Amino acid sequence: MAGDVRQRMVLSALYLIAERGVEGTSIADVLERSGAPRGSVYHHFPGGKDEIVGAAMEYMATDARVPLRALHGSGVAGIVTGFINLWRGVLTRSEFAAGCATAGVTVSGAPETARAAARKVFELWIADLTELLEAAGVDRSKAADFAWMLFASTEGALVFARAEHSMRALDLVEQQLLSLGATLV
Repeated sequence: MAGDVRQRMVLSALYLIAERGVEGTSIADVLERSGAPRGSVYHHFPGGKDEIVGAAMEYMATDARVPLRALHGSGVAGIVTGFINLWRGVLTRSEFAAGCATAGVTVSGAPETARAAARKVFELWIADLTELLEAAGVDRSKAADFAWMLFASTEGALVFARAEHSMRALDLVEQQLLSLGATLV
């Protein structure tokens, strides 16, 4: 039961950071969104907001990577579309209010420990994408470069999608990356 409260708080923090950034996310907002009692902060996160942000980044480094693993066995096109569809889902569920929580940490005034955790998340996700692409038959050096391109392009497209309330940027990025990806194998 206590783990459930902690998990709800972490997921609430993730959503809020993805929507508002770290500076726009307060402990009160996390409590309200999660339905957790005020004492939960002191019990689960004695380090306060910084510890909650750290736990959110730890979630992104672990549990949030599960959908990437589901892409194992896909070809390059399936990896590109599958990855972009993860973010389409975030945009759709949030009605274009939320983007990437990890990016929300990196562009804010979060402490260096939080930004270091965000860097770790990006590195892990890039490594996962690289492994998926290698398994799809892409040479390691090309797979790593393409993984970076896929992630960086998608992050940029998320910004445009949120601003425009449209999937247009993701659609364009997907089309271009599918064309480029077809040349890799």
